[in-house]
Amino acid sequence: MSQISSQESPHMQQVDLTTLSLPQLTQLKQQLDSELNLFQESLQSLKMAQNKFKRSGECLGKITPECEGREILVPLTGSMYVPGKVADSKRVIIDIGTRYYAEKDIKDASDYFTRKVKFVTEQMENIQVLGLEKSRIRDTIIEVMELKLSQMQQQQGQAGQS
Repeated sequence: MSQISSQESPHMQQVDLTTLSLPQLTQLKQQLDSELNLFQESLQSLKMAQNKFKRSGECLGKITPECEGREILVPLTGSMYVPGKVADSKRVIIDIGTRYYAEKDIKDASDYFTRKVKFVTEQMENIQVLGLEKSRIRDTIIEVMELKLSQMQQQQGQAGQS
């Protein structure tokens, strides 16, 4: 119960939480709270990226030879669009990140978005596993803090009765 990690790691050492003082436990808990918040923010960002890649892949399915010559709205930013026409229904230009674009045929573009969704999903799963471990450690720290507080109250009560 009082071990900080259930997994042995070469760059980490196990700590018996019962040997730490209350201020040290509080500091450790605050550090874990901060890390858990960071994990939550990362998960939210990854979820948004995952949805973006999924939507982009779904949009590719709507491009057919019949679309050629049709008017569309072309996104310049997340909130600004300009009118345009579909010039080639077999090739698309995709945003591959950091203002870099690539021209691909529909199948290659679809494969790209599928790979990106898979990669982001794997990253989300990794973060969730880390978050669960950190959360478990945080719960253990809280238990040890409550135990120490209870012991202190008992000692004060016994000192008051003497």
